[in-house]
Amino acid sequence: MHLQFDTSKTYAIALEGGGAKGAYEVGVWRALDEAGVRYNAVSGTSVGALNGALMVMRDLPRAIDAWSNIQISKIIDLGDMDPDDYKRLLDGKFDADDWQLFPLAIGLIRNRGLNVAPLRAWVRELVDAHKIKSSDVDFYVSTFSLTDLKALEVHVKDLPEDQICDMLLASAYHPSFRLEKLGSKFYADGGFVDSLPLHSLVEAGYRDIIAVRIPGPGIERYFKVPDDMNVTTIQTYADLGSMLNFDAEQARRDMEIGYLDARRVLYGLGGRLYYVERSMSELEALNWILAHASFGKKGMREYLERELPRIARQMDAAAADYYDLMLALAEQRAQARKIPPLRIYTDRELLALLE
Repeated sequence: MHLQFDTSKTYAIALEGGGAKGAYEVGVWRALDEAGVRYNAVSGTSVGALNGALMVMRDLPRAIDAWSNIQISKIIDLGDMDPDDYKRLLDGKFDADDWQLFPLAIGLIRNRGLNVAPLRAWVRELVDAHKIKSSDVDFYVSTFSLTDLKALEVHVKDLPEDQICDMLLASAYHPSFRLEKLGSKFYADGGFVDSLPLHSLVEAGYRDIIAVRIPGPGIERYFKVPDDMNVTTIQTYADLGSMLNFDAEQARRDMEIGYLDARRVLYGLGGRLYYVERSMSELEALNWILAHASFGKKGMREYLERELPRIARQMDAAAADYYDLMLALAEQRAQARKIPPLRIYTDRELLALLE
């Protein structure tokens, strides 16, 4: 594979919120680091603020270890509730026979939300405020002050060291958490005002930005985009799990997805759910499509002029060339055959597995 990304530039990185899905961002970071991508600024919302702190510290091993060993007890004090019961409630996988779960759920409601004392301790264990203050990387987080009813874009390096962890928590304060003061104020998750914090980077003068997207709810701040702003987006079409499912196995999978999604961008890989290195021409791709087509009563011309465009629209590939359409068809078949997606294939390797 050949790198198809400009590593001569220095980038600013925007990290979206997403709760437990945040492991994805660490996988992206790992791929960027391996490729030699340089950065001098980070902005983060919610879990993006927590991951952003580790990026500012330039401590990738600590981030990988933290997410590889994540568990719900490090985030939420469930009291008498078994972690497996919590996951079943979260996933909605319970029925009338699980009557014992309901008093536990009601208890959480009576306590006015989830007790996140462990999260506070975990953040203070992970984050070195002194390293953030002395880092060569600029740092911004987004949150909303409930006390002042005001959206905030905070330049973290302007804060006293003893306020940095509280501000990271303020950005990540999910509405399901028990409302408690951080410092002297109440805050709400930054996803309510700016889930992907590009604005603070643009206002600070950064123009080459890598945006790491996490699928899920959130409000993006609208602003006029400068003509010289260049944003490279890294995102996924895979299921990253629930926002509140803090589970080591899921986190390790999400990191691997982030790693491969970033490599897709860095090395120009094809595919949506698979990661495919191109070696075939468009003509070879068309020949594969025709060789595996079911014409029925249609001739080749009718298939090419009518049936293929219909299939392309159905697969959200209407603007694709024959190679992209071949890849979309191959991915559909690969999924049906349960071919593992989390590795890089050449196009010929993937097609061979479908024979």
